[in-house]
Amino acid sequence: MNPAARSPISAVVFDLGGVLIDWDPRHLYRRLFAGDEQAMEAFLATVCTPEWNARQDAGRPWAEAVRELVGLHPDRRALIVAYHERWEEMLGGAIEGTVAVLGDLREAGVACYALSNWSAETFPIARERFGFLSWFEDIVISGDLRTIKPDPAMFRVLLERHALRPDRTAYVDDTPANVEAAERIGLIAFRFRDPSALRRELVAMGLPICS
Repeated sequence: MNPAARSPISAVVFDLGGVLIDWDPRHLYRRLFAGDEQAMEAFLATVCTPEWNARQDAGRPWAEAVRELVGLHPDRRALIVAYHERWEEMLGGAIEGTVAVLGDLREAGVACYALSNWSAETFPIARERFGFLSWFEDIVISGDLRTIKPDPAMFRVLLERHALRPDRTAYVDDTPANVEAAERIGLIAFRFRDPSALRRELVAMGLPICS
């Protein structure tokens, strides 16, 4: 018997950025601002903002996004262009403790999926760098769907594509709004804080991994 069958949870869905992959524009911009944290934070809060980046996650082409923002801030052109052309430098590495949890689930026969807000243009860079992304049964990326979490449509695509029951599917995300959206459509969702807490949550759900 598949050991996962002993748990009421039949699948686990992971967010990627902030859960399995350390992505942060500060990894790049600390170098570009020569360690001037105040100037860097002001730039990321007023020019290349999270809201601006989210539109690329929702499918806007990077070339269009950069062109429009440079038009608004021509004096920041080099810094804006770097957000796209040096995007790979924002990848800080894998969150190894979570990768270990994913590996244990996979070894135990638990179906694992990923659901992430990510530009379709930049995701192939991450897929090439992080081998563990091949461990998932499927990865649903917002840029492909042209919508972003917490839109419930993203969750429904994954659930319907794989005939997953929400009440038997665990979902982990580091963003409270996404956790709340998942809960509203019936997923067993919780907020990611660190790999150890994630492991404890999954063990408490009866999943067959070591605590």
